[in-house]
Amino acid sequence: MKLKTRLIAAFLIIVLIPVVLSIGLTLVVGRYQLNSIEEKYEIQGATVENISNTMQVMSRLTENAYAELQKLAKTDPAKLEDLEFLSKYNKDLTPKHAFLIVRKADNILFLGASSEAAAPALSHLPEAASLGEVSEGESSIYYGGEDQVLIKQVNFITADEQPATVFLVSDVKEGLPEARDFFVDIVFGIVLILVITAGLLSFWIYRSVITPLGKMKKAAQNIEAGNLDFVLEPMVDDEIGALGKDLEDMRLRLKDSAAEKVKYDQESKELISNISHDLKTPVTAIKGYAEGIMDGVADTPEKMDKYIRTIYNKANEMNLLINELTLYSKIDTNRIPYNFSTLSASEYFGDCAEDLSFELEAKNVQFDYHNYVDEDVMIIADAEQIRRVIHNIINNSIKYMGKDQPKINLRVNDVGDFVQVEIEDNGRGIAAADLPNIFERFYRTDTSRNSTKGGSGIGLSIVKKIIEEHGGKIWATSKEETGTTMYFVLRKYQEVPN
Repeated sequence: MKLKTRLIAAFLIIVLIPVVLSIGLTLVVGRYQLNSIEEKYEIQGATVENISNTMQVMSRLTENAYAELQKLAKTDPAKLEDLEFLSKYNKDLTPKHAFLIVRKADNILFLGASSEAAAPALSHLPEAASLGEVSEGESSIYYGGEDQVLIKQVNFITADEQPATVFLVSDVKEGLPEARDFFVDIVFGIVLILVITAGLLSFWIYRSVITPLGKMKKAAQNIEAGNLDFVLEPMVDDEIGALGKDLEDMRLRLKDSAAEKVKYDQESKELISNISHDLKTPVTAIKGYAEGIMDGVADTPEKMDKYIRTIYNKANEMNLLINELTLYSKIDTNRIPYNFSTLSASEYFGDCAEDLSFELEAKNVQFDYHNYVDEDVMIIADAEQIRRVIHNIINNSIKYMGKDQPKINLRVNDVGDFVQVEIEDNGRGIAAADLPNIFERFYRTDTSRNSTKGGSGIGLSIVKKIIEEHGGKIWATSKEETGTTMYFVLRKYQEVPN
């Protein structure tokens, strides 16, 4: 779930769930309390609106009692003067939070509450009724303010023909306990709903936001400490999860970079070791032959010529090694100077073959050249660097030939948009397990470092780099004890029509 979607969901949870649950709670608790009020106070059709109006609900509580008093005033007024009857009747009114006051003329005959409780009502009693005045219908008066009393009056005539009034007084100020409980329960329930909703939402946010952030913080601390050997497990599919994935990708890149640096340092050490080893042989030979000349061992013109030529050849070997190392450092830092030009494939590789034939003949290597491209086929290349590629491949083949009658074949083929060059030898071949790695830096199929072979181990990596920077590709096939064939392709030059 995306973070935006999660925020919308959180908003809906905060708003909708409390509203829906509060409505449901109000309906359930309200129905329960209303049923309780109807049953206890014998009120029919009680509603939340009714019980929220204290004056109205208190009036309804005394409806039946008021009607009965009106009936007694007409049919049996003597009972309204009977203190025993009034006391019993008043007792029945107590659960309904009401009491009686009976007044004859200006004298109180009966007071159904303590003087303190009845004081608000006594201060608001209406004037005495006239003789012969009897109440018809409901007559009630509500007094607000601090007193908050509802007074219903019934006028009647006493046995001695005196006007009197019975007052039915309700304490509106306190109201029904059930009504108060109802609103208290609703408020408590809503607060509880809000607390539970907030708790669940906090837990959800903690699980979906805080927990992933905690994992990422720990991962960042590990990276800062240099510990890259851990895995940041995939998290939820949202912006935070994407951030975690980016952090994991960064860890992997840093780990690869650190491993690459270790590998590069190791290769650099190996290169220095290889060059040192390979330089030691010609240096030793030069030193030995020079000492021979100085000591007079080369005492004939023939020996002197042999010694000088050997020194010259060994110096050339050293120069080749140094040049190879210099070229490698330039390639490795992308500072090799290329001089691209348009060349005739047939003429260029023909010239290369001519030079190679003399060089290989001197080394007793049989060389054959076959050209299968037309005269008008052109390529764009750096002549010097492609020549270096061919020489590196052939020198590498001769170095590891291992045959008494070495052979080298150079073929140039037309393969559509490319010119394909094939250099084949009849050497001992390369094992299938080694073949995919031969273009890697410092990789050697011969790990024994036989001094007769030498080499820095970077020749074929230089070849691959040069071909790739020409926009081409290089690969090899080989069969052990049969030979190896190196292939590389260069794109043809094609004029773009105007």
